[in-house]
Amino acid sequence: MNEKRETMDKGLVIKNIQELLTLSSSFRDPTGLGIIQDGALVVQEGKISWIGKTEALPGEWISGQPQNIINATGKVVMPGFIDAHTHLVFGGSRENEFEQRIEGLTYLEIAERGGGILSTVEATRRASFEELFILGRRRLDRFLSNGVTTIEAKSGYGLSVEDELKILRVLKALNQDHPVEIVSTFLGAHTLPKEFREERSKYVDLVIQRMIPNVAEEGLAEFCDVFCEEKAFTLEESRKILEAGKEFGLKPKIHADQLSPGGGAELAAEVGAISADHLEYVSSKGIELMAEKGVTAVLLPGATFFLSMKKYPPAREMIERGVRVALSTDFNPGSSMTESLPLMMTMGCLFYRMTPKEVIQAVTLNAARSIGREHEIGTLEPGKKADLLILEIPNYKYLPYHFGVNHTECVIKQGKIVYERKRP
Repeated sequence: MNEKRETMDKGLVIKNIQELLTLSSSFRDPTGLGIIQDGALVVQEGKISWIGKTEALPGEWISGQPQNIINATGKVVMPGFIDAHTHLVFGGSRENEFEQRIEGLTYLEIAERGGGILSTVEATRRASFEELFILGRRRLDRFLSNGVTTIEAKSGYGLSVEDELKILRVLKALNQDHPVEIVSTFLGAHTLPKEFREERSKYVDLVIQRMIPNVAEEGLAEFCDVFCEEKAFTLEESRKILEAGKEFGLKPKIHADQLSPGGGAELAAEVGAISADHLEYVSSKGIELMAEKGVTAVLLPGATFFLSMKKYPPAREMIERGVRVALSTDFNPGSSMTESLPLMMTMGCLFYRMTPKEVIQAVTLNAARSIGREHEIGTLEPGKKADLLILEIPNYKYLPYHFGVNHTECVIKQGKIVYERKRP
């Protein structure tokens, strides 16, 4: 799937770029995307060392070995996509539930028949480390071919000390093995496992007293997440878990206000969460507090679409009131089985009334902020990692417009070509 081609020590030059989207405030243009027409950039030692117009390329870079120069005439170059909310590692699949929903069964009815999150928990617990690693690698290949260079990935399908650690160890191994960079999040508070259905407080104690300390001791996650929802964890339970995570150095994230208005966005602001995700039922006060505290909203149109929900998060209101909005696939087996972040961009335009400029910001700079990586990735400027895409499209507006098609021609991760589309 992904062919690797090492760049030479002398670096890599991409020139004659029709539209070079820097997303940097250093390059001001009417679009707000920092576009350089007929642009060029130079990569050295995995980072961008120069960027500007092709005609201004430094003399030593104008000529060189053919394998070190890419001619991007008629193409768009932009930062690599960042998928800021995924559930990458799990066992099994739930296509039978998809059919059942089409036939009219509700989520609760499916769960009563043994489906839902807990069916994936059972499959994940049965799967070996090696099986989960192979599945995760195949999924990463698909993410990469769609232009994704960095993902956030959560645990949450183990719901026991042993199995939550297993998932996070798989993520660590995948991060060391695959070109796509993985930022790991502990989500032991995804739902209550069957064995604790009548003992909520004991499971919360297990998460706080055993899971979080073990995750922190092994350095397996950077963030702690919780599904704060009427059918999952209450506000008070969520607060306790997130505060416990902070004590062990895990920065808070939160699944907030997806299925009902529960004050999740307000809690995100209170505990200093880096992001609040979903937000279909976010309150006006929640939006105000997120903007005030700098909490990024990570919106997940694939889940809304796949579950045939009619309630969309108020993206326009959030943007207009100063909340940074990111978009993600929410890749998972139950509510959004897709690795296509470009498709989420189209959905962001159609469902949320976001502009092409805004959805591009949502999968680059804003997504980087939602995982604390804005100083390394998300924009193209000297000193930052050379994570970038070459897209076979004439301009940036074309990307969400021509949907259901993969426009990625080449993916470069830290200065190395890690994916090239194979021609027939």
